[in-house]
Amino acid sequence: MQKKYLTEELTNEQLSCKYANEADMLNVVIFNKIAKEWRKENPNLKGNLRDYLSINELLVLANMENYNAIMIEKNISQKNRMIEIRNQARSQLLSLEELNNRSIKRLDNK
Repeated sequence: MQKKYLTEELTNEQLSCKYANEADMLNVVIFNKIAKEWRKENPNLKGNLRDYLSINELLVLANMENYNAIMIEKNISQKNRMIEIRNQARSQLLSLEELNNRSIKRLDNK
């Protein structure tokens, strides 16, 4: 099942906003919100957004952090980085979910 936060394209507002730091930018690109918004929406949960991610989401986030660093070194604009990271995150999560689904089917058939 595809996560809702990656189903829509980034808005012009999201693409044009300058974020306080790269972590906030990545949170917006992958999860559609900065950490402060997540905390406001989840006042009863301790920790932060990343504490509640699946192993696949954490893996993709780590990959996107590295990919973002490479693109920064290549002087790629924030807007273009955001679009590329969104596409890569979507692709990686779909691939990981497909692998998980195949593994579950194999276990069910045993």
